[in-house]
Amino acid sequence: MSVRQGSVVLRQPHRPRAISFLGLETIGGWAVKLYGISAAADVPRPALVAATVETAASLLPSPARTDSRYGIGFAIAHDAADYCFALVDWWHGEHEIHQRLFSAPRERPDALSPHPGEAIGCVWELAVTDFERRAWLRHVLANPEGPDPDAYLNAHFTGRV
Repeated sequence: MSVRQGSVVLRQPHRPRAISFLGLETIGGWAVKLYGISAAADVPRPALVAATVETAASLLPSPARTDSRYGIGFAIAHDAADYCFALVDWWHGEHEIHQRLFSAPRERPDALSPHPGEAIGCVWELAVTDFERRAWLRHVLANPEGPDPDAYLNAHFTGRV
């Protein structure tokens, strides 16, 4: 089978972006690993990071810890070339990631609202999600000594994608 490009036109060649671990946030009893991505700098603008944390605080389930969740998640503030994005993810049950995706105009990073459409993330955001999935397997699900949420929280991704 041959796959042809069709009408998709690349706006520009891929340029790697820095992905930074910004810290571990405590948000309403949740332990949230916070990441930042930016198209124009090494880290996203502070207003977007703050809006991402505020958005996470407004939607993470309460209470954080129950019989079906650890109270652990991760969030991504992405200062992209065309929009501001915030992804808020949390672990539910043993092996599910629940996610909400928000966006805002570039000139209003504090105006995050639910992102319309069916997107789940871009190549940069999904690099974080993939790292987190692998870390969850390594430290929680497939750890021979049993689940170690603290080891999971201490594992974080930093790099260029």
